[in-house]
Amino acid sequence: MKYVPADTRYDQDDLYRRCGRWGLKLPMVSLGLWHNFGGVDAFGTGRAMVHRAFDLGITHFDLANNYGPPPGSAEENFGRILKHDLSDYRDELIISTKAGYLMWPGPYGEWGSRKYLLSSLDQSLRRMGLEYVDIFYSHRPDPNTPLEETMGAVAHAVRSGKALYAGLSNYKPEETRQAAQLLREMGAPCLIHQPRYSMLDRWVEGGLLEALDQEGVGCIAFSPLAQGLLTEKYLRGIPEGSRASKAHGFLRPAHVTPEKLSQVTLLNSVARARGQSLAQLALAWVLRQPQMTSVLIGASSIAQIEENLKTLERLALSEDELKAIEAILAPAQGIIK
Repeated sequence: MKYVPADTRYDQDDLYRRCGRWGLKLPMVSLGLWHNFGGVDAFGTGRAMVHRAFDLGITHFDLANNYGPPPGSAEENFGRILKHDLSDYRDELIISTKAGYLMWPGPYGEWGSRKYLLSSLDQSLRRMGLEYVDIFYSHRPDPNTPLEETMGAVAHAVRSGKALYAGLSNYKPEETRQAAQLLREMGAPCLIHQPRYSMLDRWVEGGLLEALDQEGVGCIAFSPLAQGLLTEKYLRGIPEGSRASKAHGFLRPAHVTPEKLSQVTLLNSVARARGQSLAQLALAWVLRQPQMTSVLIGASSIAQIEENLKTLERLALSEDELKAIEAILAPAQGIIK
């Protein structure tokens, strides 16, 4: 049966926020395809999640060249969904991809050279069956390639029409300022920055958010739930099938420490007192930042997407709630990568 999106998908007018000072809006909750959409995953489940997300007004789908596993398979699967279900709705979608991490062997298969970035983008477009992506990111800074070369490649992608907007990911504050200036000079201003940010990983508060505000750049946080640790699933240990239990995941059993679980348990109490789940509280806490355009959620089920989107029903955090959260987080040490 042909997929037909819900007529109600745009009923929630306040779902969208503008990217910095630019004209593009993103849903405050966007769907990332980092996990659960690769070749090792059930295609039908991923397809159903994309359908449901779009039905709920989630118009932004975030990928990267190496998402899978195996690398590239998330883009291939998303391309199948686009072709069979969403081709008529391309102009309603924001599709992003990235290049920067290892994708193929040899000296041209990672980092930030013009050769790698533009070759990778061409491959991504072929995998997804697209003429262009909406946002093309430099996925990480390259310490051995001049920033002018990396930003020149990103700007070329925009000027050539293969991407509509330029983005950065994992760039530190001063790197971000320099990159934004170069992109402006090259006629492809930086639209958005994608850093890791959550209650358990607050590095962006050390200058990046200020830099983005001054540059007029939007922000979209990845791993706002700390790879699932800021959900209720780990309150009683590591469940089978969770990210921490998978060999190819980034959340390891060593990250699920008694200290972290103690904090998560206390945060869960704050969430319950608000009438929210822990995940909803964690997303609301990230979205409290005025520079934050959107949060990227991962999902393994439709129910998770629905739960996370309900965060928007209660975003406001009182001063007392913020103080209680800060008291819990104050002893936090370490970063989940």
